[in-house]
Amino acid sequence: MRLILLSLLLVLIGACNRNGEKTVLEFWAMGREGEAVQSLMSEFERRHPAIRVKVQQIPWSAAHEKLLTAYAGDAMPDVFQLGNTWIPEFVVLNAVDSLDDRLTAEQREDYFQGILETNEIDGKLYGLPWYVDTRLLFYRTDILAEAGFTAPPKTWNEWLVMMARVKALSGGERYAVLLPMNEWQVPVILGLQFGAELLQDEARFGNFQSDAFRRAFRFYLDIFRQGYAPAVSEAQVANLYQEFATGYFVMYVTGPWNIGEFERRLPKALQDKWATAPMPAPDENYPGPSLAGGASLAIARSSDHKDQAWKLIEFLSQPEQQLAFYRLTGDLPPRRSAWRHPDLATAVRTQAFKTQLERVVSTPKIPEWERIASKIAHYAEKAVRGELTEERALAALDEDVNRILEKRRWLLRKRAP
Repeated sequence: MRLILLSLLLVLIGACNRNGEKTVLEFWAMGREGEAVQSLMSEFERRHPAIRVKVQQIPWSAAHEKLLTAYAGDAMPDVFQLGNTWIPEFVVLNAVDSLDDRLTAEQREDYFQGILETNEIDGKLYGLPWYVDTRLLFYRTDILAEAGFTAPPKTWNEWLVMMARVKALSGGERYAVLLPMNEWQVPVILGLQFGAELLQDEARFGNFQSDAFRRAFRFYLDIFRQGYAPAVSEAQVANLYQEFATGYFVMYVTGPWNIGEFERRLPKALQDKWATAPMPAPDENYPGPSLAGGASLAIARSSDHKDQAWKLIEFLSQPEQQLAFYRLTGDLPPRRSAWRHPDLATAVRTQAFKTQLERVVSTPKIPEWERIASKIAHYAEKAVRGELTEERALAALDEDVNRILEKRRWLLRKRAP
């Protein structure tokens, strides 16, 4: 008995630092994830009694500025959540630590490749995916059946035929698809599906006038020109879920966050009349690629507790914890092994995302991408509304992108030998 008590005492002593205090990790998490992850911390601290985690929840609207302010003030948290498109910026700032030596080859293989690649800059891994998202088709099965279709489209040509037949159905004002013009994602997805290189010359210049992107952009504009989609932003749709329920639009390109919203907000009578499907492809290579999105966890380079910080990231990345997080938030796991659990394996609408996640690609991994993305939405809307021709919209887009990338070109010239 004395031996057991002595062993427990030694464990408790070892759990404390020189000052008799636990290591406190600062963990910044965004939005609802910051609230939900709190419930997982008691189990982590039970497994690691020498560590206490202090979670700070930050609104997404303030997160980017708050992280930059913390970096400038040398007050970064030990662990923090990053949107995947933010990673290049914080790598350039030298604000995040490389995880290359921490993740095993076996663990790497368990992640969706396209998602993991969003965290790699110049061959080094700087973040670990925490949850993933991508975009695909949500659609009304009953209205497609009325139009003569028993399955969603697999090619762009099938999609166009389907949109034409849906538009021709009687029953009041109806559109085949909703593509909100304030969103840049669909023009980019179509461009990437067509093999477009969005930037050129080591991302020094825009490449939106390339033949590949031009052809994809024309397909996007034709959807509006034919009247298959309403020329509106998301804010101009009074109630998205009600309009989907009334059949005002039949298809919608959106992400996994809307599975729960559709299940909660659509009438009970419609719950067996909608489904999800991967994106159609411009050719027979179905499904077409979509965007690699989501958020990752990173360790601050300035942290004094990097090993403990990795323990937290490793814990949150375990398949069982990812499943727990999925149950709390609906956020999708980035590890394939988590998808074998019945909670996900039997969720038909969610399984379409698993199929799509095997074919995702990242946007250009440069700090300027967010600004470039807003310009894509801006000029796409001008072209849809007829304020600019297709040619002039793409030329103006390249001109603006080139201005945005001016500093990047200067820095690359400066670094050149």
